[in-house]
Amino acid sequence: MSYKIVIDSCGELLEEWKTDERIESVPLTLTVGSEHIIDDETFNQAEFLRKVAACPECPKSACPSPERYMRAFDCDADHIYGVTLSAELSGSYNSAVLGRNLLLEDHPHKKIHIFNSRSASVGQTLIAMKIQECENAGLPFEDVVSIVEKYIESQNTFFVLEDLETLRKNGRLSKMKALVASALKIKPVMAATDEGTICQLDQARGMNKALVKMVDYIIERTVDSEHRVLAISHCNCAERAQLLKEALQERMRLVKIIVLDTAGVSSMYANDGGVIVVV
Repeated sequence: MSYKIVIDSCGELLEEWKTDERIESVPLTLTVGSEHIIDDETFNQAEFLRKVAACPECPKSACPSPERYMRAFDCDADHIYGVTLSAELSGSYNSAVLGRNLLLEDHPHKKIHIFNSRSASVGQTLIAMKIQECENAGLPFEDVVSIVEKYIESQNTFFVLEDLETLRKNGRLSKMKALVASALKIKPVMAATDEGTICQLDQARGMNKALVKMVDYIIERTVDSEHRVLAISHCNCAERAQLLKEALQERMRLVKIIVLDTAGVSSMYANDGGVIVVV
């Protein structure tokens, strides 16, 4: 059976997916000040980070329209899947559901399922990989949906931010607290909740100590790691991501670790120097 996976652009694409007709990235739109930036293959991370740093306003994102999702789902594939960033962080999931429903009005027998990742970035990448694994095994559509939904429930997402300015600009951190944290070099260790919201697990003085704490949380919360793939995405800090990969390899048995650079939406959330880990 043929399949197609539609991922909103918060999810990073593996290199081989960029030329795979079965994988489509549907772009969100990023806004920095008065400028609108499409999060597609034209996205320039360095230029984007420069604009965010220079803008006093918080960068924002706008999800794809239901009609855009409908076009992505309107294909000849037997099984169609959508993977969106957490419904608690964006309207992308609801938009994808509406797009599916619009298409089903004219094609009621199409098999389309939308997965709410309850995560973002490489969390979505791993979900798409799980869908591929199930499809390549020849599983029925309903079994793929069931297995992948259970996989999403078992996922854990962690991240550490170098720069707290985006949190300050969007009101999640007061100006005074951000100033104190910056002066003391305090780095928060963050995670996604089961519902897909963001929480702070811990904090440390200095990036290296924060990364060590994050590794401890990853190990503590990962069950059956030897059967799992771990993914790291980084925003303009490849060396940091590599050191994190090596630290995790030393302390965990994993199927493999993949490392990707953040695309547009993930770069907006992580900001310059941020790292995200999903397992």
